[in-house]
Amino acid sequence: MAKLFEGVYNPDVLSCLANLSNDEVFTPPDVVNAMLDMLPQELFEDPGTTFLDPACKTGVFLREIAKRLIKGLEGKIPDLQKRVDHIFHKQLFGIAITELTSLLSRRGVYCSKYPDGNFSVTRFDNPEGNIMYRHTKHTWQDGKCVFCSSNQKEYDRGDELESYAYIFIHTTQPEKIFNMKFDVIIGNPPYQMSDGGHGASAMPIYQYFVNQAKKLQPRYLSMIIPARWYSGGRGLDEFRKSMLEDRKIRVLHDYVIAAECFPGIKLEGGTCFFLWDRDNAGECQIYTHFQGKVTKQESRELLENNSGTIIRYSQQVSVLKKVNSKNERSFVEIVHPNDAFGYDVRVQNTMLRIKPKYSLKEFDGAVKFYYFGWRKEGVGYVNKGEIRKGHELIDCWKIFISRAYGMGVMPTQVINKPFIVEPNSCCTETYTVIGPIKDKKTAENIVSYISTKFFRFMVLMLKNTQSTSQKVYQLVPIQDFSKPWTDKELYAKYGLTQDEIDFIETMIKPME
Repeated sequence: MAKLFEGVYNPDVLSCLANLSNDEVFTPPDVVNAMLDMLPQELFEDPGTTFLDPACKTGVFLREIAKRLIKGLEGKIPDLQKRVDHIFHKQLFGIAITELTSLLSRRGVYCSKYPDGNFSVTRFDNPEGNIMYRHTKHTWQDGKCVFCSSNQKEYDRGDELESYAYIFIHTTQPEKIFNMKFDVIIGNPPYQMSDGGHGASAMPIYQYFVNQAKKLQPRYLSMIIPARWYSGGRGLDEFRKSMLEDRKIRVLHDYVIAAECFPGIKLEGGTCFFLWDRDNAGECQIYTHFQGKVTKQESRELLENNSGTIIRYSQQVSVLKKVNSKNERSFVEIVHPNDAFGYDVRVQNTMLRIKPKYSLKEFDGAVKFYYFGWRKEGVGYVNKGEIRKGHELIDCWKIFISRAYGMGVMPTQVINKPFIVEPNSCCTETYTVIGPIKDKKTAENIVSYISTKFFRFMVLMLKNTQSTSQKVYQLVPIQDFSKPWTDKELYAKYGLTQDEIDFIETMIKPME
């Protein structure tokens, strides 16, 4: 009978839960252990070290820490039961994000949903042990939560429904939750909150967990979060600045493709986990993971000069330095901010868009109107007097590029194919507008530049999400548009090496 089971794969059940959600992602045990490997391992040999997971879902972080402590403290507390009791009562603490995950976490850590019962590996005198859950309410002000910015219309619910008001970030005094200090805070926080309306509109919230944990001043902090914070964005600009300037972040593991860290999960821009060391500032050791291996390991500052973001690849850094040495103006000068014509109108206190009035038939005095996503045709006509802004753009040549373009896997196109638009035209907020352009020939030359791999490689440095906002063009140098451009000319102009050229060709596919 024993031979029957030889070689049978016996997976960790928590590995099987890793792909249930994009918002509250369950962490695979191997990722947890990679994060624990960043910590000084002598922490697991000290009976006084305390650990907190402020966002328990399955209890996997506390479970894997317990395994290391049980082994590490064997010499100091020889009796196994006494050792287990000490670890679970004095060293491991968690805050569950929902009532359901509190039960799941206790089951994973204590082997019982109720650690005051007979089946728990250690007995507590209360039914939750050191893994707590408290039903918390949002604090509303002007339709938003003052702690997490969630929408009151979406989350102002009765006590019988989950509020998603996570206790760790919905307090000004997180130190009073357990009335103690922690040596290590580690976890995988919830990533976003729906902001109402339709589609994937969501407000990021993981930054609140990171900031709150820093306030507690642990010796070490490690969290796994989406990598889209590298370039900022909605609710993340201040967080990005503080992270990039924080020299206490000593290790960063960057996964370009999130599915390589979380199988089955698609997070635009990838994911990352980091180690923050309170008492030791310095350069950051950066590991870039791509196609199942570490493609680059280097020690450098997180913030590359003039980039405003993390530059993921060393080849990008070298190309950027060569481009910056020319001291050219930025292409962003001719790229208009989002919603160039003022059509991004929302229902009050929601992200639900109000569709503009337009006609599918041309009429006297009409302006051609390009839109995307509502009707198959994609072109209509609007009254010029109803266009809210961008009037200087209406009667000139322009280039439109639809803003949404998923990154997918490498090589990638980076952005959608641009198209030239004639005078007497406008568009919805779903397009990025480049202009004004004096004539069609100049527009064609600009399109030739946008279509090069070099141009889109420079965009890729700042683009970590599906949305292609104005700022992703910041590092792209502007050119003389009296002529068309090719990659060969651009590679020669900036003196790129064959290694740099080969890397660009590997990362960027031809414009389709």
